[in-house]
Amino acid sequence: MTAPDTHDGDTARVAVVTGANRGIGREVVRQLAARGWTVVLGSRSPERGERAARELADAGVRGRILPRRLDVADPDGVREFADRLGEELGRLDVLVNNAAIHYDTWQRASGADLGVVREALETNLLGAWRTTLALMPWLRAGRHPRIVNVSSGAGSITEMSAGTPAYAVSKAALNALTRQLAAELRGEGILVNAVCPGWVATDMGGPGGRPVGQGAASVLWAVDLPDDGPTGGFFRDGRPAAW
Repeated sequence: MTAPDTHDGDTARVAVVTGANRGIGREVVRQLAARGWTVVLGSRSPERGERAARELADAGVRGRILPRRLDVADPDGVREFADRLGEELGRLDVLVNNAAIHYDTWQRASGADLGVVREALETNLLGAWRTTLALMPWLRAGRHPRIVNVSSGAGSITEMSAGTPAYAVSKAALNALTRQLAAELRGEGILVNAVCPGWVATDMGGPGGRPVGQGAASVLWAVDLPDDGPTGGFFRDGRPAAW
């Protein structure tokens, strides 16, 4: 079966991207909006989210971009966000769980600050989880629904070594959540996959990485999967990555 069309009938598809005021999230918003999608640009800072949406519009992006406050570590805020989305749009076709914090290169597991680890888990794992749960009714109302969890090779158990313990463990847990959700939602036609964008030159990744457009390509590959495409997988550049 071919991938879902950008438009079904006369109504644009709807996506939510978390952590989307910069980096990979912003690039995913840009590319989806350029297709004519309605894209909700989620960010912890309303001001930064509004500025990002305005800059994209000024750059000629033609789709509908809705900047909204979304701190995935704030349970009440996530519920309010989900309620507002339901009132405004009534459905969701794609959720990209991109928000992440604490690429903790300064510490090791044997002496880690567990406060930092806890914060990483709160955003990188539980934030994605609670956002998915809050938006599940609207995903079930969507067309060709997809959940894309932006993970990392740092979360690969096979490839993992020392370093960035908070980030690595939180991403490994996100991969496990991906497997659980995919198995449960397969029968409903909701595809759930984790993707590694690779080392990307962003504020988190630092200089020297691949261009942000290449990192976003892995996310968009999972967004565009056909209805009979894979679910419960971990992919980099459209190819299976080691768990």
